[in-house]
Amino acid sequence: MSPYDNALRAEAAAGQDAGIKVVRQRPSREEAEAAVRTLIEWAGDDPDREGLAETPERVVRSYEELFKGYSSDPQVYLERVFEETADYHEMVLLKNIRMESHCEHHMLPVIGKVSIAYMPNNRVVGVSKLARVVETFSKRLQIQETMTAQIANTIQEVLEPKGVAVLVEAVHQCMTTRGVCKPGASMVTKSLTGCFKEDAELRKEFFDLVTRAD
Repeated sequence: MSPYDNALRAEAAAGQDAGIKVVRQRPSREEAEAAVRTLIEWAGDDPDREGLAETPERVVRSYEELFKGYSSDPQVYLERVFEETADYHEMVLLKNIRMESHCEHHMLPVIGKVSIAYMPNNRVVGVSKLARVVETFSKRLQIQETMTAQIANTIQEVLEPKGVAVLVEAVHQCMTTRGVCKPGASMVTKSLTGCFKEDAELRKEFFDLVTRAD
């Protein structure tokens, strides 16, 4: 079983709705490169000319990087925790995590930033692991609303804090470079669990910290 299938099975076992279709067998690399050739021809160019001869191979290699989230399990990054917190019970916030994803409707880039906060429940996780969770979900074909909820729900389910808050602001090239062509427009989504959903003062503190100029 591929790492992709293992990741999907792990998410299903945790009761997560990853929003992705289970592919029983991936096409071969040769089939993927042939598909790129077809798209080049459909666009009106010659895939055999010098400048495009190696493009199908390059595109497939780039897809391995752009969509590497399918071969990662976000829960794994949160499994190692630290309980020696010196009785720390205040908010833990990691803000402005750069996020690069792709819209599942047009397969165009979605670029923005993610801020994550959680209220510890006697244990914390390494700060880089929060960024890894963002990377795993963002490196898949996504809609921003789903990704925001996936990040918050995964942290809540695995780390079991008192609450989680996630804020995402991103620019979608599917609307800035095509369609309505509105450059400068950005989309904001949030997902709150536990105490962040119930406590208005805590919620305000989170938003104030995230939006405060550095």
